[in-house]
Amino acid sequence: MLYYALVFFIIAIIAAALGFGGIAAGAASIAKILFFIFLVIFLVTLVMGLMRR
Repeated sequence: MLYYALVFFIIAIIAAALGFGGIAAGAASIAKILFFIFLVIFLVTLVMGLMRR
């Protein structure tokens, strides 16, 4: 999931550099959503791992 967030972030940077503002904004928002989903899943698995011990 973090890989896809990074891919969309790179797409957003390239699109912004080429002047495609709408595509850049869309890709950046998708990257942000994927990153936060990754962060939530990471924290849940971290807490579950600590509770198992």
